[in-house]
This record gives sequence, C-alpha cells and structure tokens, in this order.
Amino acid sequence: MPSPQTTLLFQSPVRGVSRRELREFAKRLAAGVAGGRTFSCVVTTDRELRRLNREFRSKDYTTDVLSFPAADSGGFLGDIAISYERAKAQASEYGLSTAQEIEILMLHGLLHLLGMDHESDRGRMKRAEAKWRTALGLPCGLIERASA
Repeated sequence: MPSPQTTLLFQSPVRGVSRRELREFAKRLAAGVAGGRTFSCVVTTDRELRRLNREFRSKDYTTDVLSFPAADSGGFLGDIAISYERAKAQASEYGLSTAQEIEILMLHGLLHLLGMDHESDRGRMKRAEAKWRTALGLPCGLIERASA
C-alpha cells in the first residue's frame, strides 16, 4: 500500500531545520495518527498566523498553530498552519530543537483536524496527544505544558 501523500509547504525561511525530515514526519503522522488520511501543513510567519487567526477566529494576535478542517469527510482532513517564529521561540523556551517544536505543533494541529478539542473533550485530546507523542518519540506536548 502506498504511503499517504501529505503536503508540507514552507513560506518562511526555516534555518537549522531539515525540510526532508519534517516531510518524513508529516508522512508518519498521516500513516499512523491519521490512519492513512492526508492533510497539508504550511510553515509560515507570525504575521500570517495573526492574519489567519484574525480572519477565521476573530482573534487579533499571533498563535503557534491553527487547524482548518476540510468540509468534505473524504480522505483529506484539512490544513494546518504553523508559525516558524513562534515554534523557534517556544523551542528555545522549552529546551527543544525548532524541528521538534514544529513536529509537536504538527501533531497538535492534526489532532484538531481529527475532531479533537482540548478545551471541551474532558481530556480525550490530552490522552491522544500523550500517546502519540510517546509513540513518535516527541518531548512534552502543548496540552501537557498548558496544564503544568
């Protein structure tokens, strides 16, 4: 069976990060976490994440990751947008590489595409994030940080 095709775009310079390794990670997410369904992910700027957050959520500030579920329930789950600048700053704050932080954000965004919402699901997303973070060899996830 061919591996799921994901799209990973870079609209921001990603210094010190292997694009190839991030693409491989996205494929692993699609095959494992998403059960073979696909998604796209763009790594972009703070400015673009702020624009998207303002336009789609009416929140006028920069955020680290946004998820946009697809309207169709077919094999494509939707889109994820990640701020490279936020990822880099958070990586520094938590003693991680920028690539690790982007992977954490990508996993978090994908779980949202799968319909999970840590603000209302009584811990379901937190448990899923912890399970997949461990399986994928990732350090502490976003939800764990927020609840620490």
